Amino acid sequence: MMLAGETSFPSSIHRAKGLRSLLIGNGGDPRLGAALPNVMKQLTCIRSLNLSWTSIKEIPKEVGKLIHLRHLNLKGCENLVSLPETMCDLCNLQSLDVIWCWSLKELPRATVKLIKLRHLCIYDSGVDFMPKGIERLTSLRTLDRFIVCGGGENESKAANLSELKNLNHIIGSLVIKNLRGGDIEDAAEAQLKNKKRLLCLELNFDSDSDGDILIEVLQPPSDLERLFIDNYGGIVLPNWMMALTRLQELILNGCGNLEVLPLLGRLPNLERLELRKVGVRRLDGGFVGIEEVENANINEGEIARVTAFPKLKRLDILFLSKLEEWDGIKRRVGEEDATTTSIFIIMPQLRELIIRNCPLLRALPDYVLAAPLQGLLILDCPNLSKRYGKEEKGEDWHKISHIGKVTIV
Repeated sequence: MMLAGETSFPSSIHRAKGLRSLLIGNGGDPRLGAALPNVMKQLTCIRSLNLSWTSIKEIPKEVGKLIHLRHLNLKGCENLVSLPETMCDLCNLQSLDVIWCWSLKELPRATVKLIKLRHLCIYDSGVDFMPKGIERLTSLRTLDRFIVCGGGENESKAANLSELKNLNHIIGSLVIKNLRGGDIEDAAEAQLKNKKRLLCLELNFDSDSDGDILIEVLQPPSDLERLFIDNYGGIVLPNWMMALTRLQELILNGCGNLEVLPLLGRLPNLERLELRKVGVRRLDGGFVGIEEVENANINEGEIARVTAFPKLKRLDILFLSKLEEWDGIKRRVGEEDATTTSIFIIMPQLRELIIRNCPLLRALPDYVLAAPLQGLLILDCPNLSKRYGKEEKGEDWHKISHIGKVTIV
């Protein structure tokens, strides 16, 4: 039912006692809110109620009469400030969507009584914390965000990380916000590694936390495909990262204290890597993942072939203000004679490289220049612009001239 601003809510709909689904678009008409209580009193057979993108400021307490309701969609209700405690009467509710409800600061305590709830979508809403007792919702399949309460007046009614322990049916994506160093014990009890169907995980740290120990206990399941670590203040990344053999995408953002990267080149399925505002000063053989092979003993007559970043297609290096060196890797020949050789194949599928705001970086390694790049974008990197820029008559312009699309600014 689409309501124009000048159209009143039709009272005739109240006669449709057997109505199962009601989808309303009201174009900002404030009269909708006044009409909803009667709708909910009389249309008690409704299974699906969609009020997304409407101008309502609150859901009337009469919503508790919709005992057959299974799906409540409030997505994009920017003015919605509260949900009633009578929602605890919605014993059959399976999905609740409050994405982009920016004025909604908390979920009602009654939410934890909705034991049939399967999908709770609160991503990019104004919700500041999870209600205490959310651990009871063991039927949840979708929980797109878990906000750790930062203390204050909401602490007594907020769930901690340990309440994730029994929510092992979560599918798809999970964002955990406001991680702090004091959450170690609760984080360990959360047992993220047991959530076998979790494919995408974002760990968002509080700016005051170094998180070295905390991130270790937040080990995800080994089948994870996407990992985003934001604002992590530690010096090293967790040991479990190299066990993510199915990881396809890795984004590190705001990790300003990070000094050393793990052997990321060993991740066999990594297709996209983004390093943004990371504190490393050098990308070396350890980053590529061949350092151990270089130092290994190779029997006479053998050729060790090593492929690093075998599936990487896109690499973004952004705002690495401390990065000075990006070391190249040469074919290693045995020091005593030429009968032993290690051959390194690096980034054989790299198609796109973006480097931005790396003012100290002086040069690109040969293995990157030899990759089958289709696009190269260099922005605000004065040393690289001078070296590879055609207009600046850079000394190494010829090394990138084969790339299909090159932009250097």
